[in-house]
Amino acid sequence: MSAEPRADCCADTAGRITFRLRLPSATQPRLLLVLRPKKGRPEQKTRTLDLQPAGGDGGFGAVLEPEPPLEEGRWDAYVLRGPDAGRERLRPGLRDVRALVDGGSRDRPSPVAVRVPYTTLDGFLSLRAWRRTAHAETGAIAIADGAMTVRVRPHGARLSAAAVALLRLRGDKDTVRDVPVRPAEGGDFTFTVAYGELLAVDGGARVWNVFLRPADGAPLIRVGRILDDLADRKGSFVYPQVTVGGSMVRPYYTVDNDLSIEVTTTG
Repeated sequence: MSAEPRADCCADTAGRITFRLRLPSATQPRLLLVLRPKKGRPEQKTRTLDLQPAGGDGGFGAVLEPEPPLEEGRWDAYVLRGPDAGRERLRPGLRDVRALVDGGSRDRPSPVAVRVPYTTLDGFLSLRAWRRTAHAETGAIAIADGAMTVRVRPHGARLSAAAVALLRLRGDKDTVRDVPVRPAEGGDFTFTVAYGELLAVDGGARVWNVFLRPADGAPLIRVGRILDDLADRKGSFVYPQVTVGGSMVRPYYTVDNDLSIEVTTTG
């Protein structure tokens, strides 16, 4: 029985990911990336890379180049040890993602394409990919006096004098709140949201999704944090709840690392 295959991977600032596997018994092996389908849907998107001999110890390597970009989603990694071999899910070896840590500080042109290797909850190797026409990357979020102030850097878009942050009620696209933005150093901007303006008249629960509208009539850009080494930040970045008018309010990151604001009842 062959040992369970593992792959080391290294990400660089250009979006390139280099894989290295040790497969002593392999013949013409390939690395297979499969876009994880939605529940109940069949697999449709795949990317195959030929694994080339690397060193004399049974090692093989492959490089996932920045172009063409991966479609947004989660890509599971497999190896095929030979032309007629079945696919085997890869376990992660060493993951070097140091080059991604400060990725939000570098200006990105449109389209904004990102991929981050990570370990799934069940211990396998996957890539989290984002591909967006433009993106607004969150920085620090300060919470004080019943409000939050968010620092943001736009990528792939220029802000006009009419730019605003826009909060849209989830499930009701016609209910929105426009919030003025203020320039900050380094090409960033900030905006402040007063929590009291987000409460429901009946005190019920609701969620607001946060966007940037860079100019009048321009498409909305989702605000979130995707330009670093964390594939999933929902459980890692946890912000405090604040009691306002009988409700609890807190910002949070969604499963897609997008910024939202949750309002819940205290009862």
